[in-house]
Amino acid sequence: MKKVILTFGLIAGTILAALMVGMVPVCYSGTVDLDKSELVGYTSMVLAFVMVFVGIRSYRENNGGGAITFGRAFKVGILITLIACAMYVVAWEITYFNFVPDFGEKYAAHVIREMQTKGATAAAIAAKQQELIAFQKMYKNPLINVAFTLLEVFPVGLIVTLISAAILRKRLTPAAA
Repeated sequence: MKKVILTFGLIAGTILAALMVGMVPVCYSGTVDLDKSELVGYTSMVLAFVMVFVGIRSYRENNGGGAITFGRAFKVGILITLIACAMYVVAWEITYFNFVPDFGEKYAAHVIREMQTKGATAAAIAAKQQELIAFQKMYKNPLINVAFTLLEVFPVGLIVTLISAAILRKRLTPAAA
């Protein structure tokens, strides 16, 4: 089980980290708007987490004799997800603190511009600015940064794990036993 989990966890993590690191310069240059980057980011997460499905299926076929319970499939999938998430978080921490430490400021400016474009009131904009300033201060703390980054990617992996475990569960038929 360890080999399957490590193999597919590392593949999924590499895909996640590479796509995220590749998107940062594209978003920073303005080639892709920050709003669209969320769609691209979550789409790439789903694509990377296809490795959870493939990993569970590989385990079922190669280690489970063609059968796997939902619980075992979930365990394999969630461990693959955790490895991938860890790699994503590490990649973001390195990227953020070394290459884009002004991410919070750029994001805040984007949010305020969007509010102004949509005709928000001065009071609403001022309130949002205060909220964003507080968030920026919090986000400079590496532990808070790790927590937010993990909360960004883990739910996607959890959902893919649950769906994959449900689809791939399979009992041995009495004739095959």
